[in-house]
Amino acid sequence: MDNSMTWQNTASRVQQFYRLTKPRVVSLIVFTAFIGMFLAVPGAVPLNALFFGTLGIALVAGAAAALNCLVEQEYDGIMARTQGRPLPQGKVSTGETLFFLTIVGGSGLYMLYAWVNPLTMWLTMGTFVGYAIIYTLILKPLTPQNIVIGGASGAMPPVLGWAAVTGEVTADALLLFLIIFAWTPPHFWALALYRKNEYAKIGMPMLPVTHGDQFTKLHVLLYTVILTIVTLLPYVTQMSGLIYLVSVLILDGIFLYYAIQIYRNYSDQLAKDAFKYSILYLALLFVALLVDHYFYF
Repeated sequence: MDNSMTWQNTASRVQQFYRLTKPRVVSLIVFTAFIGMFLAVPGAVPLNALFFGTLGIALVAGAAAALNCLVEQEYDGIMARTQGRPLPQGKVSTGETLFFLTIVGGSGLYMLYAWVNPLTMWLTMGTFVGYAIIYTLILKPLTPQNIVIGGASGAMPPVLGWAAVTGEVTADALLLFLIIFAWTPPHFWALALYRKNEYAKIGMPMLPVTHGDQFTKLHVLLYTVILTIVTLLPYVTQMSGLIYLVSVLILDGIFLYYAIQIYRNYSDQLAKDAFKYSILYLALLFVALLVDHYFYF
């Protein structure tokens, strides 16, 4: 009985630390980095870069998420969306979180430096600093354009994957960066619209709080148009072919439909649906890039 209780307590503690890494968010980050590796080469990805690159990027991304939870634990305790996180619930302490993220992040960076290449390590470290420090500590509480400027960090994963395989950053890698950079504002502002009151409650200057719903809805539409243009560039530059073009036209058409409906006939449910679709959109877009890449190989 004692051994059973000890095992259950240990499993529960491990789960809480795992939750600090925001696994659902990190999974999309790792997925786009993973696809970036395959898009970087015409044939098979070297197993060393694939395994250690993916794992190293995942560990550093998890550490960045944990630092975000640490910095924003007071806010998280107020907002309904985040009240159940481990730190506001007191299931892990500040010291434990700091120790955890240091070990996890440090292990990931060492792995990238020693077993992938130094460029990937430095780019990943820069992404960590950009998200966990510049975005979380500086931009997020100070400017309603936080998600636009800070989106540069969130757009880096496919570049990291590309660098892990090739040891360089090319124009095609930067095009993948640009796609996620353009995707981030309409994705996040859809969430901010239906969570506006929660952000206002904690004094976070999100766009709907500082400039109102109508202004935000217009910007969701404008950035979705920008995203549509940007996502056509892989075909224009001959990075991809007809499979990607057909796929992205369908995906963009649905995203534009949501953006137009948000602008014209807003409801919280519509914004929630648009937010959920935006996650599926990005995943399917990268799948389309991958299928197209190997179909023409």
